[in-house]
Amino acid sequence: MLYIVPTPVGNMDDMTYRAVNVLKSVDLILAEDTRTSSVLLSLYGISNPLQSHHKFNEHQTLQSVVGRLKTGIDVALISDAGTPGISDPGFLLVRECIREGIEVSCLPGATAFVPALVSSGLPCDKFCFEGFLPQKKGRQSRLEELEEESRTMIFYESPRRITKTLEQLKEHFGGDRNVSVCREISKIHEESVRGSISEVLDHFLSHEPKGEFVIIVAGKDNGEKPVKQKNASKNKYKRQDTQIEEDMSAEDA
Repeated sequence: MLYIVPTPVGNMDDMTYRAVNVLKSVDLILAEDTRTSSVLLSLYGISNPLQSHHKFNEHQTLQSVVGRLKTGIDVALISDAGTPGISDPGFLLVRECIREGIEVSCLPGATAFVPALVSSGLPCDKFCFEGFLPQKKGRQSRLEELEEESRTMIFYESPRRITKTLEQLKEHFGGDRNVSVCREISKIHEESVRGSISEVLDHFLSHEPKGEFVIIVAGKDNGEKPVKQKNASKNKYKRQDTQIEEDMSAEDA
């Protein structure tokens, strides 16, 4: 069986009992970055064999992994942070396992966009997840397609590109469109900044962007009044729980 096992996006206390038990029981753990995953696994006394499985080698290792699964072993797939397959490797392996009749079980668990969406103050009954926009080819055309999207939209972004992306969202959706930008989810410096796209863009032009970002944008003509804060920069709070130091994504690399 192939197990898809979510891991914390920042706070190690978000690891579930079931995730730990599954990782201790499988014959092989596929990890996006074995060095990063080793930190988490050692914390919970997990010493099962590790194998690298990331976006640069998943096409080459796919058949080998499926072949081993066919022999009857149990394999767990983890990413550096969050749920595999959500802006991380996982889709190709899951699809191939299904084609080959191999059972796939995905554990519920951490993912960055759900807490960002629920805490945004924007409608979360219907939404579309866009993840990272294309960096070059197809970026403008995708934003043009989303101009008529009525559902709440979710984007991931890095600190290096957050202001550029907000400028492009302003260009395509208008500066008055409601948005919530959340960074460093579940970490010590977690912060949400809410308001119009113009207001939030101004905030990050005057405050150096740090950490990984989730952008929640209101859909077109959803009738929602802007969710404004008296002082966006004060919407921070300290967490006292154990933290993971590594970033949740390798997109900045």
